[in-house]
Amino acid sequence: MTVYFIGAGPGAADLITVRGARTLAACRVCLYAGSLVPRELLAECPPDARLVDTAQLDLDQITAELLRAHEEGHDVARLHSGDPAVFSAVAEQMRRLDAAGVPYEVVPGVLAFAAAAAALKRELTVPTVGQTVILTRVANRATAMPEGEDLATLGRSGALIVLHLAAKYVDRVVEELLPHYGGDCPAAVVAYASRPDELIIRGTLDEIAGKTKEAGVLRTAVIMVGRTLGAEQFRDSHLYSPERERHVC
Repeated sequence: MTVYFIGAGPGAADLITVRGARTLAACRVCLYAGSLVPRELLAECPPDARLVDTAQLDLDQITAELLRAHEEGHDVARLHSGDPAVFSAVAEQMRRLDAAGVPYEVVPGVLAFAAAAAALKRELTVPTVGQTVILTRVANRATAMPEGEDLATLGRSGALIVLHLAAKYVDRVVEELLPHYGGDCPAAVVAYASRPDELIIRGTLDEIAGKTKEAGVLRTAVIMVGRTLGAEQFRDSHLYSPERERHVC
């Protein structure tokens, strides 16, 4: 058997990849985070599949479910919201499976920040304005940030910053980024990206905290701060320039 860590996408059920949906349909056991993964996705599972909501399970209990399926010889779909590559807590699960000698594979998904950019109708890397995107979060009581990865340090780059799991701390985000980006820097918050209840908040860095709190957004949101969000006057990309040499092979 194999455990498949599958990126379920940012929220909309039809944003799972074709590979993810096909893998899900072939697994006799599915572990999913009920608070984040759309229930419509579970319709892709075999009719007789064992479905386990992990929303109230700790790491030991989740691992026990994976090992149980392994002992029974069943492939397992482990559905994670977004993509397993970032802020997914799959690393510790993989470590447990490595120790137990259980094979696993990763099926990537659409990241929340990509869905947020789509909602904003923005390319995050714009020629001559910004070519770097930083994905990060803020420290809280549960998980500290490593040295050198605080917002005050990252903000010195001036790059577009994308913050996950930070809507609750929007005041702190603004405070730490203001010295580097300025109050007039474009900012946005996208909550529940790609879902029917998607909410888009736009403004400047000076305004975004107040607007976010007024909207009552506390979680399941992405914060973006950077000049590319408002870029209008910029040079066309060289990729499609008529001056670029194109050779037909």
